[in-house]
Amino acid sequence: MCLGIPMCVLEIDGLNARCEAKGIERTVSLFLLQHETIERGDMLMVHIGNALQKLTPDEARSTWALYDEMLAADAKAREAHDA
Repeated sequence: MCLGIPMCVLEIDGLNARCEAKGIERTVSLFLLQHETIERGDMLMVHIGNALQKLTPDEARSTWALYDEMLAADAKAREAHDA
């Protein structure tokens, strides 16, 4: 399974952007979104270093909430397995 990660644009340099999510920064290619206006503070869905689409802040929060639920469920399952 592949997941896209919502990330916030910190700075833009041509077709690359420095993006951040949960304290982790990455350089992301904007090539697939080159015909869209991307600005500092925009939220992007990123998969293997490529921005796939712009997100609203609500979409990004909802996605992270779902990912946090999945991580919590996985941690709980691992604890039960190790007990």
